[in-house]
Amino acid sequence: MPRVDRVNAAADGAEPPNSAPILFPRHRWLRHITYALVSLAALGLSLSGMDEMMSEYELGVFQALLASFAQGVALVLALRRPVPAWALSLTATAFTALTARAAMDPLPTVDSLPAMTPGPDWPWSTTEVIVQAAVLLLVALRVPTRKALAALAATALTTFVVQGLVGAQHYSSTGMVAVAVCAVAVLIGTALRGRSEARTQLVEQVTITAEERNRRTLLEERSRIARELHDVVAHHMSVISIQAQVAPLLVENPSEELKENLDGIRQNALEALAELRRVLGVLRSENPEYPDDPYALAAAPGTGAAPDAPQPTLDRLDALIENTRAAGLDVRGDVRGEVRPLAPGVELSAYRIVQEALSNALRHAPGSTVAVEVAHDPDGLRLIVTNSRPQQAAPPSPGAGHGLLGMRERAAMLGGHLTATRTFQGGFAVVAFLPRDGVALPDGPHGPHGPHGPHGPHGPDSPDGSDSPAGSDAPDRPAAPATSASAAPEIIFPTGDDTP
Repeated sequence: MPRVDRVNAAADGAEPPNSAPILFPRHRWLRHITYALVSLAALGLSLSGMDEMMSEYELGVFQALLASFAQGVALVLALRRPVPAWALSLTATAFTALTARAAMDPLPTVDSLPAMTPGPDWPWSTTEVIVQAAVLLLVALRVPTRKALAALAATALTTFVVQGLVGAQHYSSTGMVAVAVCAVAVLIGTALRGRSEARTQLVEQVTITAEERNRRTLLEERSRIARELHDVVAHHMSVISIQAQVAPLLVENPSEELKENLDGIRQNALEALAELRRVLGVLRSENPEYPDDPYALAAAPGTGAAPDAPQPTLDRLDALIENTRAAGLDVRGDVRGEVRPLAPGVELSAYRIVQEALSNALRHAPGSTVAVEVAHDPDGLRLIVTNSRPQQAAPPSPGAGHGLLGMRERAAMLGGHLTATRTFQGGFAVVAFLPRDGVALPDGPHGPHGPHGPHGPHGPDSPDGSDSPAGSDAPDRPAAPATSASAAPEIIFPTGDDTP
């Protein structure tokens, strides 16, 4: 990605590609005003410099006009091309100084002290000093520091050659003053450029860190899902192994080929189980998977959050709701439709989605009423978890904030989808659809509400487009515009649960 490349290039000491920036790229009218003001200033400096060169340097009209307006053009050009503008200003200054050397000779007078009369400012006039300093300031703002210092050194060297080596007879020296003013301009420009680059690199690094954190969060959620699905796959492989071992006993006088094939099936199943255990050893952490989960049902023997605990299914949904009620929420459950057999992964994901939605309601909407609907449709399973407006302010949550991301990953893994939105009454709704076999439907689901339409268990609490967890008091919740009550827009959460 471009931001990563720029940061890596800066870390390696390489300069990023230099492109001329545009003033106020988002406000064209400000750019035009800036160009107009600088052009007026350049015109004023050109006219002032022309008068000074004609009176002090005794140049002709054409020579003074050419020398002064070259400085004005350099000042305007510096807004877009500071390096060529600096070269133009320095060249015009050197040419003017060499041309005006004739005016530096003392005039024959009867006065015995002609040298006491001050000569003209040379080799830099006032206009030339101002323009050169302004141009060098823009050069230091636009180009790397070493190039700005090189330009300053070239200005100082040119001044030394013209004044020290070529010289003149009668003048007021301005070389040291000009070099000092230009050095201050370069110093200011370099400092401002360094500050701007540091701020830009900090923003880029923060962006990269956020992207890496989001990517790591996504991988953690997928690893967590994979750990849970391991038990489902291991169960199927164990059943295959047992059936292959028992099958010869169910057949009278089985042939040797049949025994050999069934034994091969059993051995393959056992090897697959061994590989699954190795994969699980990589994925599983040392700590229990849900150490602080109030819905882990640890009170029931053998159903806690230990690594060897069986994975939950929808049969334990009533116990989950009871535990949530005991934690302080008014939860109402409703199961609709004819219960059909579901794939084990679908049941596990459905349980986890409801579990996480209730956990969000408990953390972010204390004292609210929660409605849980599980609808068995011919094409899959629909889950709707809606909570009302919280009755009290939600305390700060120490959770990792990955709930919505995990729910969305579970639904997408099975070919379904999940929508999380705020309701008109200030509550929150989570709506999910999971295909019955864990495979996406050919034409896709017809919407998050299914055949029940917008007047499901949550009644008029139609989702309206928020993307933060349950409860109106959850932090960082944007104001949600009212939308049609006939459908809830699907919300994408690039960073998961945005609530701390």
